Amino acid sequence: MTTDTHIDTVLDISNIRINGERLWASLMELAQIGATPKGGVCRLTLTDLDKQGRDLVTRWAREAGMTVTIDKIGNGFMRRPGRNNSLPPIMTGSHIDTQPTGGKFDGNYGVLAGIEVVRTLNDMGIETEAPIEVAFWTNEEGSRFVPVMMGSGVFAKAFTLEHAYAATDTEGKSVKGELERIGYIGDQEPGDHPIGAYFETHIEQGPVLEDNDVTIGVVSGVLGIRWFDCTVTGMEAHAGPTPMALRKDSLLAATRIMQDVVAAAHRHPPHGRGTVGMVQVFPNSRNVIPGRVKFSIDLRNSTDALVDQMADEVKAFAAKVAQEHGVDVKIEMVSSYNAIAFHDDCVEAVGRAAKKLGYSNMPAVSGAGHDAVYMAKLAPSGMIFIPCKDGISHNEIEDAKPEHITAGCNVLLHAMLERAKVV
Repeated sequence: MTTDTHIDTVLDISNIRINGERLWASLMELAQIGATPKGGVCRLTLTDLDKQGRDLVTRWAREAGMTVTIDKIGNGFMRRPGRNNSLPPIMTGSHIDTQPTGGKFDGNYGVLAGIEVVRTLNDMGIETEAPIEVAFWTNEEGSRFVPVMMGSGVFAKAFTLEHAYAATDTEGKSVKGELERIGYIGDQEPGDHPIGAYFETHIEQGPVLEDNDVTIGVVSGVLGIRWFDCTVTGMEAHAGPTPMALRKDSLLAATRIMQDVVAAAHRHPPHGRGTVGMVQVFPNSRNVIPGRVKFSIDLRNSTDALVDQMADEVKAFAAKVAQEHGVDVKIEMVSSYNAIAFHDDCVEAVGRAAKKLGYSNMPAVSGAGHDAVYMAKLAPSGMIFIPCKDGISHNEIEDAKPEHITAGCNVLLHAMLERAKVV
């Protein structure tokens, strides 16, 4: 008799689905806090609006029977107990702070999808062996305070609490002061909080899924990133009297290097990325040959070996350009993030859930950083992507379809249940 009951329970679990309309309504309600005229959201971290967002999310969690713990960097952990609360929780989450011209879904979706998972388990009367936990991480965006992914970074000991506390915004206000002001500086030491596994569901923030007409991206990892500043120094001179053969045109040399940044990405497909996003020209005068150009280099790929190879190729080409044009080229690294491979078990759990639920899916990589990057250093982790319209994010017109929002949350539900175990 016990065996038959267990079989019935398994069959029931395989058929459960989240309430998509409820999840969408929650997203739209949260989006009203800091709503912009163009339909986006401006809810910068640790502002009064962020406090309102945190207050709303934690109220929803408590209404769903969850306990709420805040740590010293303001990270929030909302827990649904399991049968065995000595087990580390199966966690999901993201962030609720936004860019100044942000959208309704970036980060917010990952947090509210977690709360919807809990609401669904409550509706169905389902108990899990391990606790379920939903986290919101402080200052993921980094638009008000640096570094980005601050809360999860402190949690993972990537940098110290004191370093984060000392960060200031453009008005000189500190992280510690603003946490105290809005009442979200907790007692728990960051990192003194075990995690059994971590899943994060997110809009893709790129166009690949939409371009392939696929609903679920099974994310295998996050691209490695290398940021450089390149300074090319030549000689400014009059644009009229100076013959072409006698010029030391720093902009001409710089543009050749810029083109190779892009070419390096094409040389290392499919995940090579090469971008020049910032250029400063001196003296920036119409009839003066530029004497100095400074520009940014952003290189990314799926492994550290590949992204480092791209960087070496660009540096070698830059040295050649310097010699050919009689200019000086200096390339300095300003930031580096290692590539992250998510845990096979979590990646496969996401893939199994998507397949079981009948959603089209494909392998994916994240070209952007997420809190899951730091969680992957602490526990088995994985991510779920859904399409966003035209691949646009960090923009007020950021958009996603309700059916995709629902699909990603259903995959999250089943992937988490596989790890948390149903009693």
